[in-house]
Amino acid sequence: MKRKGIFASAVLALTLVIGITGCSSSSSQKTASQNSLEKIKSEGKLRIGTEGTYAPFTFHDSKGNLTGFDVDIAKEVSKRIGVKPEFVETKWDGMFAGLDAGRFDVVLNEVAIKPDRKVKYDFSTPYITSRAVLIVKKDNNTIKSFSDLKGKKSAQSLTSNLGNIAKNNGAELIQVDGFNEAVDLLTSNRVDATINDSLSYLDLKKQKPDAPIKSVANYNNASESAAMFKKGSNNKELIAAVNKALKDMKSDGTYLKISKKWFGTDVSK
Repeated sequence: MKRKGIFASAVLALTLVIGITGCSSSSSQKTASQNSLEKIKSEGKLRIGTEGTYAPFTFHDSKGNLTGFDVDIAKEVSKRIGVKPEFVETKWDGMFAGLDAGRFDVVLNEVAIKPDRKVKYDFSTPYITSRAVLIVKKDNNTIKSFSDLKGKKSAQSLTSNLGNIAKNNGAELIQVDGFNEAVDLLTSNRVDATINDSLSYLDLKKQKPDAPIKSVANYNNASESAAMFKKGSNNKELIAAVNKALKDMKSDGTYLKISKKWFGTDVSK
């Protein structure tokens, strides 16, 4: 009788283990079969990679809150998808590796659409159009064009398209993590110039009109920026949802309201 009880208990325990293992396996298979959008909706959050040091796109205000144009866009897109935004702050030069490693679902950080990036990543429809500008100290009269950068030190994020422009014009690149650091190096005479976004420059001059810097040249070609995703069919539905959110935001005036809040104009054109 005692042996029968032990045997019955063993069978019950084995049945429970098999049942639990089966449920776990079924759950894992279900998660693995979900596309990115389904997974994000089931978790209730969209993980967004962003710098947090790149005003006015993504930065911290005087109270320490993450804010900016891209942050507002990301919050609105998340709301329209039906999830909460979860911002993962990452230095620019680690942004791509972070996306590759799955630390976030999307990058919203004024990422320019470039041919080499399109090989490895997918993009939403563009939502920012901007030009690069050459910035020097106010009293600098020797650098007047991009070609004058040859042999000069330029503060840049090494993997950005802005850094490529400086490098292609013969500059020695001095690595920085963002626009504010580039300006600090420039005003303290540790670099000769920086190539940066025209919208960031205008925002800085708006906030600090007495800043001792000036823009001396505009880059010929405008660049378009978009939300960036890992390449793959698993993200197809997510990209479509983000594109729909951006389209609807432009149609109902929400995008223009956010754009005017930060720049006073429509920066999608």
